[in-house]
Amino acid sequence: MASTESDGDAVVSSEKSPDIDCTDSATPTITKDESSPENKEKTENETEDPGGKQEEIEQPEELVTFKVVYNKKKYDVSFSMDSSIAKLKQHVHTLTGVPAAMQKLMYKGLCKDDQTLRDLKVTKSAKFMVVGSTLNDVLAVSAPDPKELKKEEAAAATALKEPLCKQKLHKKVLDKHGKPDDIIPGIKNNKQPLPLVPISGMYNKTGGKVRLTFKMELDQLWIGTKERTDKIPMGSIKAVVSEPIEEHEEYHLMGIQLGPTEASRYWIYWVPAQYVDAIKDAILGKWQFF
Repeated sequence: MASTESDGDAVVSSEKSPDIDCTDSATPTITKDESSPENKEKTENETEDPGGKQEEIEQPEELVTFKVVYNKKKYDVSFSMDSSIAKLKQHVHTLTGVPAAMQKLMYKGLCKDDQTLRDLKVTKSAKFMVVGSTLNDVLAVSAPDPKELKKEEAAAATALKEPLCKQKLHKKVLDKHGKPDDIIPGIKNNKQPLPLVPISGMYNKTGGKVRLTFKMELDQLWIGTKERTDKIPMGSIKAVVSEPIEEHEEYHLMGIQLGPTEASRYWIYWVPAQYVDAIKDAILGKWQFF
């Protein structure tokens, strides 16, 4: 019996072995150590916003709200400060119908396509002026009367034979009134931007003094004389022609066509040569359809 009990004790001892406290040796391999660097990293990663949304919220795109003005209509626009003028022109096209290539955007002067709103330091409630014509406006220009067209062809043929300053009409004006004493000094073979003040000292075909003021923010050319000032929308001007005055090539004779035919040209004498290209660009831009 003793041997049987001994065997039984052995068996009992073997069955009770799972109750033995062995946490000292087993726990390290079973329990996670929350303080370990690996688990800390995993915990931090689990709390991060998937897809980096949290980072986008911390650095939102900076927008600025301003107004775009075209033909007395105002449009509210919100745009990224880092967007270019070229991109803004595309948006303006959807608002006004003026193709981007035919636009001039004015904000403290003429804006260049590669400039950004941040470069221009655009602020809230700023105003951009749009200068340009829609394709419908261009196509709506009426064709000249056949009789007028023949006159223009005859005038063009005459012009090919002799320079403007030698033609009877202009020669008579130049001989009668001569060179003005108060004219701005002209510079031939030179191109300069428009001055900040009106171009003055010139005269028209009656000998009346003329000054040209460019109101780019209004898209207007102001032709001023002693008697009156005509405020002409630049979009209504059909053409600008000019030629140097012989023996005074630092000055030009210039015709601003206000109607559909050459008969509507407003002639100005003694325009300083250095401003001729700037005048044409300001009135007609790079796109001339006439």
